[in-house]
Amino acid sequence: MRSLWITRHGGPEALEVRESPLPEPGPGEVRVRVKAAGLNFSDIMARLGLYAAGPRLPAVVGYEAAGVVEEKGPGVTGLDLGARVLAVASAGCQAEAVVVPEHHLFPMPDGMTFEEGAALPVNYLTAYHVLFRVGHLQPGQSILLHMAAGGVGMAVLQLVKTVPGVTVFGTASAAKHDLLRAAGCHYPIDYRTTDYAAEVRSRTGGAGVHLVIDPLGGRDWRRGYELLRRSGMLVACGFANLARGERRSVPRVLFELLRMPRFSPLALMTDNRAVAGVFLGDLFSEAEAMGEALRAVLDLYRSGEVRPRVDSVYPLERAAEAHRRIQDRKNVGKVVLSPSPPPQAQAPGGT
Repeated sequence: MRSLWITRHGGPEALEVRESPLPEPGPGEVRVRVKAAGLNFSDIMARLGLYAAGPRLPAVVGYEAAGVVEEKGPGVTGLDLGARVLAVASAGCQAEAVVVPEHHLFPMPDGMTFEEGAALPVNYLTAYHVLFRVGHLQPGQSILLHMAAGGVGMAVLQLVKTVPGVTVFGTASAAKHDLLRAAGCHYPIDYRTTDYAAEVRSRTGGAGVHLVIDPLGGRDWRRGYELLRRSGMLVACGFANLARGERRSVPRVLFELLRMPRFSPLALMTDNRAVAGVFLGDLFSEAEAMGEALRAVLDLYRSGEVRPRVDSVYPLERAAEAHRRIQDRKNVGKVVLSPSPPPQAQAPGGT
């Protein structure tokens, strides 16, 4: 089978499509024929050598896929061959087939495309966990959402609509603002030309926001903390500021680490503010809790309240372009890889 390998740390040229043996499912496992696989910022970080939880290279990454059940290992009874499923894995989804434990598979709703399926698990689980399990979002509260037009950002905007009266500030380049407004972001902010912290203070009368969702890291964590209302929370869910440029820059890494705030428990207490971290990769071991959250998101899909936005679909052979699209922050929604590309690959700016 064909698989996308990260062969070494470096630029997109480090990606290579290789032939790999077809994996065989063991007891309690299922082999899924992958129709579409999600691409995440963590994959870019793994390629750059900036992802502490990333696999040793060379490796096939990819934490989510949509496909059909192809073969069942001993003891698997709850799935039929040919069933359409979502798969969540610790690695290996960016390939024509992947083997995962049975309890990491979820039936796809009727009408969901494979591209939508690949766009859902990681982004929506992250958004759901940040908003409802960690952030405890309440009606009438306010949010500052960074990278608002990305996969997680678009998922947050859809899930926020299930809570009445929430006001959302979102950072993104100006070209994406109309799309963000249509998606429910009340105040898009062009981070390239506007001081987002000053804009938030101005529009809130200096009060700030209840929740800051920050996948940027470094100095932005400090700025976000300073924008919190009393009893507000900063959720750190990424360190995208490290990944500027196609290759890892040690001076930039050191620069961003030096700008990272050090939070004191005493200061948190006297400020009446909270800081939390969310790393979905570590939560996959919490199968029951993550399964409950994903089933809740799938119910919202069935009711029409959420719908993954697929930015673009690339065949494995064009994965370097897909990586660049995410790293250059050109995507609106999810970038998806197709191990078995259709006759005409979908152009950026799709469904």
